[in-house]
Amino acid sequence: MKVKLIFSFSLLLLVFPQTLLWAQSQKGEPISGIFLGITFERFAERIEANTGYRFFFKNEDVEEVKVNFSADKNELTDILQALFANTTLRFFIDDDGNVFITKGRVIDGRVHAGYRLLPNTQADSIEKAQETITQRESSDLDQYTLWEIGSAATHDGSGIAILKGTVRSKSEKSPIPGALVTGPQISERVVSDQNGNFSLRLPLGRQMVMIQGFGLGQERRNLNILGDGSLDIEMEEDYISLGEVTVSSTRSVQVEKVQMGVSTMDISTMKRLPLLLGEVDVIRSILTLPGVSTVGEASVGFNVRGGAADQNLILYNDATIFNPSHLFGFFSAFNPDMVSGVELYKSGIPIQHGGRLSSVLDVEGTYGNDEQIKGGGGIGLLSSRLNLEGPIGENTTFHLGGRTTYSNWLLSLLDESTGFNNGRASFFDINLNMKHQLNDRNNIMLTAYVSGDSFRFERDTTFSYYNRNLNISWEHIGHADLSFRTTVGYDGYEFNILSDLSPSRAFDFDFGINQFHLKTVANYTGLEKHKIHFGASANLMELNPGRIAPSNEESLVLGQRVDLERGLESTLFLNDEWELSEKLSLSLGARLMLYQFLGPADIDIYREGVIKTGETVVETIGFSTNEVAQNYFGPEFRFFARYLLNQHSSIKAGFSSSRQHLHLVTNTSAIAPTDTWKLSDPHVRPQLGNQVSAGYFTVIPSKNLELSFETFYRTMDNLLDYRSGATLILNNALERDILASEGKAYGVEFLLKKDIGRLNGWLSYTYSRSLLRTSPEELGQKINNGRFYPSNFDQPHDVFLVLNYEITKRVMPSLTANYSTGRPITLPIAKFDYLDVERVYFSDRNAYRIPDFFRIDASVNFEGNHRIEKLAHSSWSVGVYNLLGRSNPYSAYFTPINGTLQGFQLSIFARPIPFVTYNFRF
Repeated sequence: MKVKLIFSFSLLLLVFPQTLLWAQSQKGEPISGIFLGITFERFAERIEANTGYRFFFKNEDVEEVKVNFSADKNELTDILQALFANTTLRFFIDDDGNVFITKGRVIDGRVHAGYRLLPNTQADSIEKAQETITQRESSDLDQYTLWEIGSAATHDGSGIAILKGTVRSKSEKSPIPGALVTGPQISERVVSDQNGNFSLRLPLGRQMVMIQGFGLGQERRNLNILGDGSLDIEMEEDYISLGEVTVSSTRSVQVEKVQMGVSTMDISTMKRLPLLLGEVDVIRSILTLPGVSTVGEASVGFNVRGGAADQNLILYNDATIFNPSHLFGFFSAFNPDMVSGVELYKSGIPIQHGGRLSSVLDVEGTYGNDEQIKGGGGIGLLSSRLNLEGPIGENTTFHLGGRTTYSNWLLSLLDESTGFNNGRASFFDINLNMKHQLNDRNNIMLTAYVSGDSFRFERDTTFSYYNRNLNISWEHIGHADLSFRTTVGYDGYEFNILSDLSPSRAFDFDFGINQFHLKTVANYTGLEKHKIHFGASANLMELNPGRIAPSNEESLVLGQRVDLERGLESTLFLNDEWELSEKLSLSLGARLMLYQFLGPADIDIYREGVIKTGETVVETIGFSTNEVAQNYFGPEFRFFARYLLNQHSSIKAGFSSSRQHLHLVTNTSAIAPTDTWKLSDPHVRPQLGNQVSAGYFTVIPSKNLELSFETFYRTMDNLLDYRSGATLILNNALERDILASEGKAYGVEFLLKKDIGRLNGWLSYTYSRSLLRTSPEELGQKINNGRFYPSNFDQPHDVFLVLNYEITKRVMPSLTANYSTGRPITLPIAKFDYLDVERVYFSDRNAYRIPDFFRIDASVNFEGNHRIEKLAHSSWSVGVYNLLGRSNPYSAYFTPINGTLQGFQLSIFARPIPFVTYNFRF
C-alpha cells in the first residue's frame, strides 16, 4: 500500500516544535492558509509574500514536490519536516528567517551555486548561510512524522489492519533479524525474521510503534492506520560517544519469543572476544554459550546438548557447510567480515529446517551497502583477509571477501609429540554475496562460497579438502498477507589424500558429497492472532564414499571404489504461531519427510536372526538408476508454549522431534578431514531424536541484566557405533561392521548476561550428561555388555565467563575463562600372558576421564580515532591465548616402548600463545 504523509493541523498537534528545530533555528512566524495542489516554488513565493521568511533552493530539487494541505498558525519548521520527511530534501532556518533547502547531505557546509534565490535576498544572508548551514539525518524526522498507512477504501471492515515492513541497518542497509516491533498494546508485538521482515496486526486509527534491537538504538513511528500497508524502518547502531548512557526496554526478545533454546550473537560481540591468534571465529564464539561444547582445542565441530558433531546443520545464507573449519580446527570456515551474526537453535528449530538431530547454526552473510564502495580487512600473525562492498548501479549491491594464510611457522611451535611440528599447511576462502532489488516487493540474492585446505605432516602424504557452495534466492513480499522466499542451490564437499614419496606405494584417495536443494518458505499473516509458516523442500544427495587409485605407473596399489550412493529427501512443513491471549502463545509445527534411497545400487539380503557377514548373504538385489531401493517416511513435530508472567519474565516449555538420514562415518570424537559420510539405506536406518525442554527467562531492567534457565531431556535412536576392528574406509558392506546404538542426554543450562554498560559480558554454566548403549535388538557383540556408557563428548560441567570493560571509547580489554570436565577415555588397566604372548586388558568403554580443562585468554582492542573523515579506520587487537600456559590435555594414547606399554598425554597448546592483529576499514 502507498505510504503518504498527512499535512494537516492534526499532525502538528502530535509533535513538540521546540525539540524539532535545527541547532541554530528559533521559533518563527506562524503559517496560515490553504495550499491545494501547488508547486513548492509557488508555495515559497506565497510564504515570502506574507512573512519575513526567505527561501534558497534549486528548482530541479523541488520540482516534483507538490503541496496539498491547509495550515492554521502552524510553525514552518513542522510543515517542512512533514513535507520533506519522505524525500531526500533537507532544510535549515537561520536566526534571520532564511530557509536553505538542499537535496541529500551537504558536506562542505555551503549553499552551492545554482540554488534559486527568491526576490529580496540580501547578500549578507547568503554569506551567513554559507557559514552556518547544517544537516540532520532523516531518522530524526522519521520519529516525529505522522505516517498514513493504507487506505480506507481497501479495508475489510474488521477494524484491524496489517502493517508489514523490513527493519534494516542504516549504515549497512542489511536486514536486522530479531528486532522487536511493538504496538501500543501488550498483544501487539512481533520479532523480525532472519530477513528483517515483520508483520504486525494493529487497530485502525492513531498508533505509535516502537522498534528495538540488540546492540541498536530505539526507534518509534507515529502512524495513522487506515488499512493494510507497509513501512520500512532503518535503525542505527547504538554508539555512545559522550559518556555512559543506559537504555533499557521493558521486555527482551528472549522473554518475548515463543521459541526456546535459541541463542543469538552479532559480529560486534564476537570481535570483542580474545580468540585464538586474534582471529574472529564464529564456531569458537558460540562455544561460550550454554549447552555448547567441544572435545578439545583445535578440534573441528561442536557438540550441542549431548549430540555428536555431525548432528549439527551449519548454514551460511541457506548453504550447507559440511566441514566448518580451516587448519585442523584453528579457524572456522567463515570470514568474519562477511558475517552479520549467527543464531543457534538447540531445541526450538524453525520448521523450515531439518535433517539433523541436535541443532541448526544459521550464519547470516552480508550483501553489501547501497551507498558507496567500502572495504576493510585484517593482517594477523597467521592469516590476512580483505573485503570490498558497495552498490553496482542503483538496485544491486555486492560484498566480496577473501582470506589466506601463512601458517607454517605456527606448526613449528607445537609439541613434538603432536607430529605437527614439521608440517606444512595453507588455506583460503572466497565469498561473494549479491542482492538485486527488482522492485519494492521482489529481491534476488546470490551467495557463492569456495574454500580449500592443504597440509602435510610427513614428506610423503598431502591432505586437502574443499567446500563449494552456490545458491540463488528470490524473496517476495506480497501485497496482501502472504510473502515467501524460494532458494535453489548446490553444496559440495570433497577431500583428497595423495601419497607420492615411494613410487611403488603411491596412491590417490578421494571422497566427495554433492547436494542439490530447493526450498520455498512462505509466511501468512491474514488470520488474527496467527502467524502461519509453511512450505516445501527437496534435497538430492550424491555420495562418492571413497575411491583409491595408483598415482603413477610404478605404483603397486590396487584401485578400488566404493559404490556411489544417492538419496532424495522431500519435505512438507507447516507451523502456526498462535497467540491465545496476551500472556499465552503457542507454536505448533509439523514436518512430513519422505526419504528415498535411489539406485543404481546392489543390496545384499541377509538371513534373519543372525549377524550380518559375507557368509550370511542369501541374495543380492540390483536397482537401476533412480529406482527406489528403500523408503523411509515419518513426521517431525515442534510444539512450544510461552507464558508471560509479567512485563519482564516468561516461562516456556516444548517438545521437538527430528530425523537424520546422513551419517558421519568416524571413530574419532571430532570431525576429521578424512571422515566420510553414509546415507541411510535398507540396512542403515535414519537417526531419530526426541527432546523435551522447559525454561525460565527474565530481565532485570534496573541492573541491565538478562537471566535464563533451561532444562532438557532427549533420546536418540539408530546411532552408529562400530564393532572391534571395523573397517571404515573403502568398505562396500559397512552394515557388517556397524552396531546400532541408542542414546540419551539430559541437563540444565544457566545464562546471566549484561549487554549494557562499561563492564559487560556473560556467565554461562551447563550441567549435562550424554550416554550411549548398544541397542538391545543388536545381535552379537554389545559394548559394555549393553549398559549405558559416557559418549566421547560427555563433559558434565562446563563454565564460561566473558568480561569486557570499556576503559575509554578506544581501549577495551576483554577476558574469557573456561572450565570443563575432562572427556571420557578408555584405558589399559592390566596385562596378562596368553599362549606365551603378552596381552593388554582394557577397561570398559569410556570408563575413565582425561584431566579437567581450564584456560584463560585475554586481549585488548585499540580503536583508532573516531574522526568521520579519514582515509581509513583502523584498530589493533593484542592478547594472549592460554594466558596461564596450562597444558590442557587433548587426549591420551599408549605406545609400546622396549616391550613396555607407555602412556602419553597430548596437548595442542601447552604454552601461552601471544597474538596481534591489525584491522582496517576504508
